[in-house]
Amino acid sequence: MTQDCTVLGIDPGSRITGWGVVREVSGVVTLVDCGTVRTAEPDMARRMGIIFRGVTDVITALRPDEAAVEEVFTARNPASALKLGQARGAALAACAVQDIAVHGYEPTKVKQAIVGVGRAEKQQVAFMVATILGVKKPSWAVDASDALAVALCHLTMRRYNRLARLNGGRL
Repeated sequence: MTQDCTVLGIDPGSRITGWGVVREVSGVVTLVDCGTVRTAEPDMARRMGIIFRGVTDVITALRPDEAAVEEVFTARNPASALKLGQARGAALAACAVQDIAVHGYEPTKVKQAIVGVGRAEKQQVAFMVATILGVKKPSWAVDASDALAVALCHLTMRRYNRLARLNGGRL
C-alpha cells in the first residue's frame, strides 16, 4: 500500500529551470502540470530572483507535499557548475520558505530509475516519462521532461524505502 503524495520535480538551470508536478494516489501516478521558469536577464542575481519567484508560484498554485531536485553534476566548466549550483540554491530556498521537504537525486540515479540505464540519453528519458504518465504526444519542453523524471524518481524511491522499512530493511 502506498501513501498518496504530490511531488514537485525541479531541473535547475540558470537560464531555464524545468518543473513538473506528479501525483500518486493508490499507486497510480498522474501528471498534474509542468513547465519552465525562463529568464534572459543578464544579471545573475536577478535571474536567481526570477527562479525563486517562479518556483514559489508553482508551489503556491499546486501545493506539492514534497520536492525532488536534481543534484549538480560535475561540469567541465567550473563557471557553468557554479551557475547551476546557484540556480539549484534559488529553487531550494523557494521550497524551504514554503516549508516543503526537499530530496536530491544525482542525474545518473534519475536516469536509472526512469530508463534503467544511468547514462541514458535525454530522448530516452523523455520517452519513458511520457510513457509512465500516459501522455501520447507530450508538448512540454525538455527541461520540464527532466523535472518530471526527477519527480518520478522520487516517487520510486519513496516506494522502495517504504517497502524496505516494512520488510525490516530487507528487500
